[in-house]
Amino acid sequence: SFGRSFVPLIFFFMTLSLICALDENRAIGFQGKLLFYLPADLKHFKELTTGHTVLMGRKTFESLPKGALPNRRNVVVTRQDDYAAPNIEVFHSFEEALKACETDEKVFVIGGESLYAIALPLATELQLTHIHAAAPEADTWFPAFEAADWKKTAETSFEPDEKNKQRFSFCTYERQPQRM
Repeated sequence: SFGRSFVPLIFFFMTLSLICALDENRAIGFQGKLLFYLPADLKHFKELTTGHTVLMGRKTFESLPKGALPNRRNVVVTRQDDYAAPNIEVFHSFEEALKACETDEKVFVIGGESLYAIALPLATELQLTHIHAAAPEADTWFPAFEAADWKKTAETSFEPDEKNKQRFSFCTYERQPQRM
């Protein structure tokens, strides 16, 4: 794992958002690829993340068809010491990456599975695309989360059309204050 003990003080001034498309079983990928092709979701992802920082694991970065995402700060976490690619910043732990982003207003964690699991306890927002279908095959999943910890603040649902073959919903969740 990338480590789990670090909670930066400045973090409270940053929105840490996990953004992900997941099926009914929380599945998010198979063999490094998305489970469903939903152009509306790709457009939504671009609209939300443009102008912000996207933080991802190496495998997620390598799955991007054109490399670094344009008009975004691309931060990649990897254990590989000599990893490099154009237009990215490389860090060797989630903690290092988050510290480097501490002055950013909003940071989107865009995958993969292990980075979502590490970031979830620190996240203040979830931007989830719920795909109302089950993928036939999957090998990566979004972590389970306690519904009581989150308040759904927005939901927009879509029926299938000629470009998007599955029903899906864009949902925004905000972390609820901890009860004593």
